[in-house]
Amino acid sequence: MGGLTGRSVLVVEDEPLLAMLLEEQLAEAGARVIGPSTTPAEALACLAREQPDAAVLDRNLAGEDSLPVASELIRRGIPFMVTTGYGTAGLPAELAAAAILGKPYEPAALIAGLERLLG
Repeated sequence: MGGLTGRSVLVVEDEPLLAMLLEEQLAEAGARVIGPSTTPAEALACLAREQPDAAVLDRNLAGEDSLPVASELIRRGIPFMVTTGYGTAGLPAELAAAAILGKPYEPAALIAGLERLLG
């Protein structure tokens, strides 16, 4: 049984292979995956339908900024982890307190980070 058993996690990732890996890793940890969403609009539509326990949010979605999704997650009090291959330089102030996971990352780091967020 995984550390995320019974928890729902919204996945927002535009790279198909990474999205599939995320889904697999989260499912193995016991989570129910919502998505994956590949655009901010898709992610916001998912949030309109469901209230996830947490989210994994890619910073850059095929050139689109995921900040509107982060803002909605913050507004709703949903903990989230931002994944990025660009490091923390240039992150907007709204994401200063967010959990950041640099790409590439180990699956164990992703799961452990989400478990910390969910306490």
